[in-house]
Amino acid sequence: MGDGELTWRKCDFLKTPPILFYLVTGVLLLSCNQIKETNNPETSPPISSLSGRELANVHCASCHIFVPPDRLSKEIWKLDVLPAMGNRLGIYNGEHQPDSIFGSFRNAAIVKEANVFPEEPLVAREDWDKLVAFYVQNAPEMAPSPKPNTPIKTGLKHFKYNEASYANSPPLTAMVKILSGQKGLVFGDGKPNGKGLTFLNPDLEKGINLQLANTPIHYHQDTEAIYLTTIGKDVYPNDLADGALLKFKGEGMAIDRGSGERLIANLQRPVDMAYGDLNNDGLQDVVACEYGDLTGKLVWYENMGNGNYTSKVLKIGPGAIKAIINDYNKDGQNDIFVLMAQGDEGILYFENVGNGKFVERRLLRFSPLNGSQYFELADFNGDGLDDILYVCGDNADKTPILKEYHGIYIFINAGNLNFEPSYFYHQNGAYKALSRDYDGDGDLDIAAISFFPDYADTPEESFVYLENRGGLEFVASTFAESTKGRWVVMDAGDIDGDGDIDLALGSSVQFFAKGDTTGLSKKWLTESPSVILLENTLQ
Repeated sequence: MGDGELTWRKCDFLKTPPILFYLVTGVLLLSCNQIKETNNPETSPPISSLSGRELANVHCASCHIFVPPDRLSKEIWKLDVLPAMGNRLGIYNGEHQPDSIFGSFRNAAIVKEANVFPEEPLVAREDWDKLVAFYVQNAPEMAPSPKPNTPIKTGLKHFKYNEASYANSPPLTAMVKILSGQKGLVFGDGKPNGKGLTFLNPDLEKGINLQLANTPIHYHQDTEAIYLTTIGKDVYPNDLADGALLKFKGEGMAIDRGSGERLIANLQRPVDMAYGDLNNDGLQDVVACEYGDLTGKLVWYENMGNGNYTSKVLKIGPGAIKAIINDYNKDGQNDIFVLMAQGDEGILYFENVGNGKFVERRLLRFSPLNGSQYFELADFNGDGLDDILYVCGDNADKTPILKEYHGIYIFINAGNLNFEPSYFYHQNGAYKALSRDYDGDGDLDIAAISFFPDYADTPEESFVYLENRGGLEFVASTFAESTKGRWVVMDAGDIDGDGDIDLALGSSVQFFAKGDTTGLSKKWLTESPSVILLENTLQ
């Protein structure tokens, strides 16, 4: 879709929400054998005869794919992951729930109402100890390290690096959008005292700088209006319903921020929006990925006309991160594809069966360690069926180690909604990938960014261009200035109207990056651009 939205799911410098067992900021990181028994003998759950592995399948794999002990080190299991899982099972360090796990006062009310953290234990202490022992005893001292890729070549054949002279420094870029047809680009920043939109012309010269009360996260434009989604006052993970969808007609946005009409209010930390007619009434409806943090939901908003929308919840729970509206089965009714993160990760298909009803089907399921970030539907093998391009690499939670399964995947459509893994490119900390025919040879290439590259050995993997050589064979290259920023958002489009596809990248460097021993973080704070353009020189 290329809307350039920032999926403020989590960043290593932010309050880090869950990844494996819904990890929570504020958990006191003590070893599991230090967790005090809080069970009341009269109300404690009965002790089972299950083994530690069987208990893991009951209490962990009931919510997401079973994660074997060898995926993480003993230390990470013992100090970080298992204590946080204990909170989800009503086991705390002390006699009561610590207030720190609930967030702010407003946030706490939402989390407590959802009963995210039970007041009483859901598992007997003896069973918990068996589960802990299973993981700690079977985990390696060190988690497996990724195997190195073929070296990434420096130099892009037909892209020219252009840097905007203006930067909202230090940038906390939250979205970037190419305004096709010689109209330039727009980017949003999320700093507490610098929220707003900045418009640049095709030469990347600054135009209007529009200040906003809330952080812009998604920008969509059609022939009638501009639709701007704001995530709320705070880009950091939370459960507050402070997001909104605003509509600006014509050039109103560039003149007066107050000219926007609030179409939908009280969105729960939205990170992505999709637009399309879901009930064949001729009106454009909206699917909102209200990611939240510990709570959240996936919702389609039915357009009732005259700026009124009715909420229709598709799925309760946090983690909806990317939605695509597509009439997959060609029955004349738009269906919905959604990528879910935040624990039970995977791609879901909501078939439109008419009358505003949808039937959910899971297409792919991923490990909660994947850190799912993005996906697209695209035909890579030319058979007329949409395949899936999938990106995973969020590495901000309590497991910030390089992971061999982070990167870019292609799942080929075998028909009947069956998708087979057919290609993988390892990219540490992959965040987004856009498939387009960038070189004009008739097949799909891939441009990919990483927010968590291997700073010590391969910082250049922060941007990778995968040129399609046919038969799902790709050759990787990058540009010499790839480490000038920490790329978190990206968009593709024809910024100068010359018929080829350009790329815009946005940087977020307001805080030091964990694990960076290269000095890049310090340099970024004073020198990183907010956005750069890779201008396609084919035309």
